[in-house]
Amino acid sequence: MSTEHRFARRVFTLAGIYGLLVLLPQYFMEERLGIDYPPPVTHPEHFYGFIGVALAWQFAFLLIARDPQRYRLFMLPAVLEKLSFAVPVFVLFAQERVTGPLVGFAALDVVLGALFLLAFRQCRPSAA
Repeated sequence: MSTEHRFARRVFTLAGIYGLLVLLPQYFMEERLGIDYPPPVTHPEHFYGFIGVALAWQFAFLLIARDPQRYRLFMLPAVLEKLSFAVPVFVLFAQERVTGPLVGFAALDVVLGALFLLAFRQCRPSAA
């Protein structure tokens, strides 16, 4: 396995495992989040839908990690997945509509998105 593929494998494996560890407990934290970060969830379908879609992406990251060259093109939507959370959080924070701790998670997603983009660039197809 080339160094480029090793980097991509590590980045996507780390991202997938991290995401599973962060997201899975949220299925059981709706009430607690409403207490710690009011107001309570008023549209649970959005809350659980977000977690479900985000979890599906964690499995996609783990799939990409298994064969980065084969799934290279999926790295681009993976970057979008990271930015589609981070950018709105930064905007909402600027509007004072979300709290600081969420910005930390958004910043980590920006870092992961940048690493995904770097992995995409490093896993260029070899000339035939």
